[in-house]
Amino acid sequence: MSANRPPPHHRNQASRGPRRRPDHARREAARAEWKANRPEHAEDTVVLYGWRPVAEAIANSGRSFLRLLVTENAQRRLQEAGLTPAITAEIVRPEQIDRLVGPDAVHQGLYAEVEPLDAPTLESMPQDGVFLVLDQITDPHNVGAIVRTAAAFGVSAIITTARHSPAATGVLAKSASGGLEYVPIVTVRNLAGALQTMSERGVMCIGLDSEGDSVLEGVPMRRPLALVLGAEGKGLRQLTRQRCQALARLDMPGRIKSLNVSNAAAISLYAVARACPPVAE
Repeated sequence: MSANRPPPHHRNQASRGPRRRPDHARREAARAEWKANRPEHAEDTVVLYGWRPVAEAIANSGRSFLRLLVTENAQRRLQEAGLTPAITAEIVRPEQIDRLVGPDAVHQGLYAEVEPLDAPTLESMPQDGVFLVLDQITDPHNVGAIVRTAAAFGVSAIITTARHSPAATGVLAKSASGGLEYVPIVTVRNLAGALQTMSERGVMCIGLDSEGDSVLEGVPMRRPLALVLGAEGKGLRQLTRQRCQALARLDMPGRIKSLNVSNAAAISLYAVARACPPVAE
């Protein structure tokens, strides 16, 4: 090898040129522009985007549409699925929806503004139901995942507070993947008071706590039943705990004894479905 000739690996590095770092600046600029110009909606308007949330809403005859935007590809997909919206859709380009939902949202060519669904009151909820009570769970991704799981297990309603909880729209609705069409969300001002009302109506309220006295499967469960879940890290607030008839933990043999709250909800609902299945009609 010639003394003036660089080793092969040096030649390869030179031919590739300098390594390029990901262009985060452009993405951050797009996020900042969207936040500065994000559209404003009426307080009671629900924003849905993505295939499953919008398709399930179209299939729900009880859902009232205010606006529907679709791309040409999404329009064809709706037609192939046999879904006919109750409102005339606006055919738009994908970037027009990008401006409404943000640069990071996966909208799949579908965007809708709809009215919220009617929700039951605490006094009108079914006497044989299973309910989820959320104590200051603020992450919309977690709450959306809980709604999706609740729909899969036939939960009658989710009870949450007006404050310290995300609105049932946007990111939450996308994470719920259509679950909002099947599980009503009941918003209350005082969670402890709501639990007291439910207990007086015969609902068995079980708080999930990693340090609970009993394993969930060991609690003698019955319907109507409410599972009460607290925020990650903080857990259930003291007054919430006092309103529960039992505090139970999930039996996990591994070294880590706590789970993401949406995963804990799924495992707990599975245990409830085995312990007290719905009565066959």
